[in-house]
Amino acid sequence: MKRSEWHQSARNRWEDNADHWHSKSVEMWTSGSRKKIIPFFNKHIEKGQPVADLGCGDGYGSYLLYEKGYVVTGMDFSRKMVDIANKQEKDTLSFVQGDLRSLPFQDEQFHAVMAINSIEWTEDPFHTLNEIERVVATDGYICIGLLGPTAHPRENAFMRLHGEKVICNTMMPWELERLANEKGWKKIEENWVYKNGVDVSLTETLSNELKQSLTFMTLFMFQK
Repeated sequence: MKRSEWHQSARNRWEDNADHWHSKSVEMWTSGSRKKIIPFFNKHIEKGQPVADLGCGDGYGSYLLYEKGYVVTGMDFSRKMVDIANKQEKDTLSFVQGDLRSLPFQDEQFHAVMAINSIEWTEDPFHTLNEIERVVATDGYICIGLLGPTAHPRENAFMRLHGEKVICNTMMPWELERLANEKGWKKIEENWVYKNGVDVSLTETLSNELKQSLTFMTLFMFQK
């Protein structure tokens, strides 16, 4: 699949999925699989700083960052998602349509960025990480949530086993960590989101790699 084909197919998927995503977004961020993300981000990033939410979807996560006192720019490549997100705009909360392959921001524009389950939908993750690094200030922070091996959305990559073209890469958390190491990013903290039914107390003695192997999502905080 040519890069332009991957990009257009991914865009079409999220345009088609925008209403469904919006219908469950609040639940995901407040009590579901994304409830750990804002506290994790807020723990490391000083309030009042300019931050970007890359792959913001309907913008509810961006809105929660705004509520915590950040100056927030949300970006998504789905026009429909951005239209939904725009309804939440405030003085220090804005949204733009953009592409992780070529971010519409200046070099070192943000003190921190958040990219939750968005790198998975890019064909060239290392290039995407380079773009993310470009827009983050020196010594700034990069928060990434990457789908783990047990995540249901990974089914989007299944048909590659039949030789078909897919639009969800299969990068694993330990692979992201390796790429970050290659780039010289410092890992500040890691956290894990498990599916319902996992007894978290039974994971406490496991290595980080084994914890990643059980996750629905692994959260990383890196410093540039």
